[in-house]
Amino acid sequence: MSLFVGCDLGGTNLRAALVNVQNGEVLRQKTTATLARQGPESVMSRMATLIFEVIQEANHSPEEVQGIGIGAPGLLDLEKGETIFLTNLAGNWPHVPLQATIQRITSIRTVLINDVRAITFGEWRFGAGQGVETMVVLALGTGVGGGLVINGQLHLGLSGSAGELGHIVLDPNGPRCGCGNFGCLEVYASGPAIAAMGVKMVAQGFATRIAELCEGDYNRINAALIARAAQEGDPIAMEIYERAGQALGRAAAMLCVTLSPQRIVLTGGVARAGDLLLEPMQQTMRKMVRVMPVERVELVLGTLGDQAGVIGAACFAAQKINV
Repeated sequence: MSLFVGCDLGGTNLRAALVNVQNGEVLRQKTTATLARQGPESVMSRMATLIFEVIQEANHSPEEVQGIGIGAPGLLDLEKGETIFLTNLAGNWPHVPLQATIQRITSIRTVLINDVRAITFGEWRFGAGQGVETMVVLALGTGVGGGLVINGQLHLGLSGSAGELGHIVLDPNGPRCGCGNFGCLEVYASGPAIAAMGVKMVAQGFATRIAELCEGDYNRINAALIARAAQEGDPIAMEIYERAGQALGRAAAMLCVTLSPQRIVLTGGVARAGDLLLEPMQQTMRKMVRVMPVERVELVLGTLGDQAGVIGAACFAAQKINV
């Protein structure tokens, strides 16, 4: 048994798990509130406490743990072990020595990785990416994240920044993205983008099941509610998901001609819509690609769910620490 802790630093929750990286088994997982507004020092202290708790509750000791991997959302300096700019965390954490701080408190070797790259590594090692050499992950949630495995290696690029697939520009004249650019994939296929399309349809007076399900409260309209309406056969909701799937298909077509991946994996809360996204995505991708065997590219859903990130972070730590 080779024990590592995988952590996920989220804007709402902190998650930690004790993982046997030899088989991907999660021995114990625990979650607590991030409370990011209390500042980085407070959050890091509570992360360290959570790590100790998850080790203890799994009936192991810190001395048995060979490393800690932390997945964080945003721009990191992997060489220095610092956060540069974290999305969805108060203050954005500029130049916070996250790696050194957790290592100092726990006395356990620690490494950092972008959270979606951790998901990618987890799905490749023990989830939907097993058995392939080249794969792409698209994580659909509040934003659209991504990750790449190329020739059997997690591809990190400069400072771990490779895989920001949500910022592939589909239309330079499209809506403004949170990154400052225009027409990124994220403005068409993220949860808020899908919700915004639903709100627009209801506000314009279209007869749609979305209006009935939200009971007049636009704040209740989200991607999951629209997916429910689509699954019940509502044509407006189905059209919204078709548009999001087509956007994903256009991005996938670019990835196919660039990387020729064996498999593209969709993860995240929005991906729970399943075929509502996968079918238009595949149709669009196959229609647009002419110069590689696109029919051999598999589109699948992730299989590890909320554990993908902690498993991947733990496995990445094991790889970096060379255990």
